[in-house]
Order: sequence, then C-alpha cells, then structure tokens
Amino acid sequence: MEFRLSDKSLLPALIALLLLGSCISLAVGAMTIGWRDVLAGLMQWSWPGMLDQEVPEQYALVLGEIRLPRLLLGLIVGGTLGVCGAVMQGMFRNPLAEPGIIGISSGAAVGAGIVLVFGGVLSIWLGAFYQELQWLLLPAFASTGAIFATWLVYILGDRGRSVVMMLLAGIAISALAGAALGMFAYVATDTALRDMTMWQLGSLSGATWTGVLVTGCIFAISAGLLWVRANDLNALLLGESEARHLGVDVIGLKRQIIVLNGIAVGAAVSVSGIIGFVGLVVPHIVRLLRGPDHRYLIPYSALLGGLLLTVADTIARSVFAPAEMPVGILTALLGAPFFLFLLWQQRQQIF
Repeated sequence: MEFRLSDKSLLPALIALLLLGSCISLAVGAMTIGWRDVLAGLMQWSWPGMLDQEVPEQYALVLGEIRLPRLLLGLIVGGTLGVCGAVMQGMFRNPLAEPGIIGISSGAAVGAGIVLVFGGVLSIWLGAFYQELQWLLLPAFASTGAIFATWLVYILGDRGRSVVMMLLAGIAISALAGAALGMFAYVATDTALRDMTMWQLGSLSGATWTGVLVTGCIFAISAGLLWVRANDLNALLLGESEARHLGVDVIGLKRQIIVLNGIAVGAAVSVSGIIGFVGLVVPHIVRLLRGPDHRYLIPYSALLGGLLLTVADTIARSVFAPAEMPVGILTALLGAPFFLFLLWQQRQQIF
C-alpha cells in the first residue's frame, strides 16, 4: 500500500520545516544566539543603526558574515544535489543513480582539484585576467569534470540500461578520480593539501557571498531548465522507444540533462566539496510522499534536499562544538545504510 500526500499538505509542510530548520541553523553553533537576537542581529547587519535596542556587534558579524551565507549555501547545494539525483534517476531509469555513487562528484572533484593545486600555474597562463576570472575558475573546471564523468557513465554503463554496468562504470571513474586526486595531494603545498583534504570531506565552512551568488544563479537556471522538461522526463520513464513515439527528442533530452547536471553538480562541488547520498535519499522520499511525476519531484526534491543538508550541517557543527565535523561524513553515515537497503531491494534485478 503506497502513501501519498497532496500538494495542499506536502508543500506547506516542507516550507514550514525549511523555515524552522533555517532559524535553528542561524541560532545554533559554537556561539548560541537567542531567537530575538537572531532577528535583531540580522537587521543590524543589514541596516546598521536602524534598531534602537543594543545588539552585540559580534552577533551581527557572526550572523551576517558566517551563518547566513552558510545557511543559504547549504540550501542551494542540498537543492542542487536533490534535483540532480532525481533527474539522473529518471534519465537512467535506475533508483541507484546519484552523483556521488556513480562518480560524477569525483569527476567534479578532479576539475576543482586542478584549480586548488595548480592555481599558480593557471595564474601564469592567464596573466592579468587571473584575478578577474578567479571566482569563475573553480566552478568552471569542476563542471567540466562533472560533465565528462556523466558522459562516461552513460556510455560505459550501457546507456543506463544495466545496473551492474552503471555501478561498475561509477566505480572505475571514482577510482581514476581518486588516483588523480592522490597525485594532486602528492605535489600540493602544505596549505593547498589542507584545503584539499577538508574540501574532499565535504563542508560548508568556506561559504562566501560570492559563492552563494554564483552557485545560486547556476542552480536556479539549471533547475528551471530541467523542470521545463519534466513532462519529457515522465515520458522517458516509459522507455526510450515509447518516449520517441510520444514526440520526445530523447537524444537531445539526454544531452541537455548531462550538460545541466554536470554544470550544477560541478558548481555545488566546487564550493562544498564532495557531499554524498543527498541525491540518493531525497528523491526516494519525495517519490514515496508525492509519486514519480517530475513536475512535482524536481521542486520538492530541491526543497527537501536543502532541508536535509541544512539540518545535517547544523548537527555537524554543533555536536562537537567548538570543533566541527565535515558534513560529508554525516551524510555518508546516514546515506550509506540507505544505499545498502536499496541494493538489497534491487539484488534480484542486478543478478
């Protein structure tokens, strides 16, 4: 017996939980801030001198420069991973498809690693343009790596028809990416090595307003273009032949998905590192609650993905405060058992 929720109940519930999780994320951390001080601190940071009441200056700085961009980045990255996971599972027609599992995040990591480790060489090549383009280099290289990895998985994985081939292709790409990242670590400076190690574990601690703006714009455009093709994705679930009979340009649709997913995942990985299993868990929960229709699956996966990553990040930086656990470790601890459960469910189809 399947359980379904209507839009009248699911959408308000997701929005309410998202607002509640956002408020908790702003208030909780190494420095706990009261509910009233959160609002007053944000207003003081946005419009200095507007409030009559005294608000500690450190509250305004912590909220406006650290926690608010971190919260927004968590919502954007979580939404990106949720949407990309949902669309990839639709394209591959496979519930195990997820950017982290099949090597797409690893491909993005290689692209970003080139910038992190060989930034000095790139600055020599680009000369005076390096400073102007520095904010764009990391997401551009990461997106290129993600697109290339997606294309390889699609080709090597028997075009998504075989679970085994898809997983094997993902394992091979992840292994190759791991070797490349190991080589980067071997030649990296101490500073670049520390940055690269923390970045590989997955963290939102490096959130900046520039990263929020760039990643947010890429997410909005990519998710919007994918949502426009929601009906075509629904047709693709019936099979490629059936989708062609319904007038869907299957080849064009898949090319668009590969490019948009690669750009979105690359941008997300470039600012947060590798955060796995969000794109696996979130679409499954949404399908259980609302069904497989991509018109609802894509936006609801964006909301639930943002909520899940925000809650995970709040827990990761609060449990061991003032120390901070990389959020990628926490999502792996939660998502890996879920992945094993899906593998158990799929064992007869795989073998």
